[in-house]
Amino acid sequence: MPEVREGSAFAAAFKDSIPVFMGYVPLGIVFGFLFVQAGGSWEMAALASLIVYGGASQYMMIPMLVASMPVAAIALATLVINLRHVFYGISLLTKIPQHGWKRWYIVFALTDETFSLLTILPEGTHAARVVWLAFLNHMWWLLGTVIGAAIGAQAQTDLVGIDFVLTALFAMLAAEQWRARVSAWPLVAALVSFALARWLWPDYALAVSMAFCVAAGFVWAVKRRKDACVRGDAAGGAQ
Repeated sequence: MPEVREGSAFAAAFKDSIPVFMGYVPLGIVFGFLFVQAGGSWEMAALASLIVYGGASQYMMIPMLVASMPVAAIALATLVINLRHVFYGISLLTKIPQHGWKRWYIVFALTDETFSLLTILPEGTHAARVVWLAFLNHMWWLLGTVIGAAIGAQAQTDLVGIDFVLTALFAMLAAEQWRARVSAWPLVAALVSFALARWLWPDYALAVSMAFCVAAGFVWAVKRRKDACVRGDAAGGAQ
């Protein structure tokens, strides 16, 4: 029985990961290619995608590598950029494994795209499906990196315009969330908060709007839980 459940969890996670596969492999190719062209080795490119695993922070590493900046400076910049993932985990406490290495792996592998997919999984989703989804997304990024690094080491290739894949991926995930939840408020909240932050704090618009959305989501989750408790108490009283 456990094998069947694990196999079905993998199959479901593989299907869930297809949109990310379509975005991560091209983006990983671009990263691997640019990393090698900047003077890094393909082994280091693969290692970065294996243990850093942060799209924006890895792209940021490339000009820092060209500038021969200290490893400590690169590590600090990576930490700052990936700090937002701490807030992501707060809203997924009921969906990720509660104990053991699987929980820590999810914490490590919680990228923007994985977070987006996990939020639309139904409550009570088996932990194996969550872990497989995070792992597959990680491997898609690593696969793209290795392919790109191999291309970069062998030839000069023009990849102009392929960076738009990330924008297209986020747009597709937003549309999928809207379709799954049949609610426009998360998208409206994101657009309004970014517009206000862009107007009031243009230099910190993304960070401010993300903080607002996380806070709004937390308040909404607390309210939903309280409403569920009230309905439960009312149902119990009626009996």
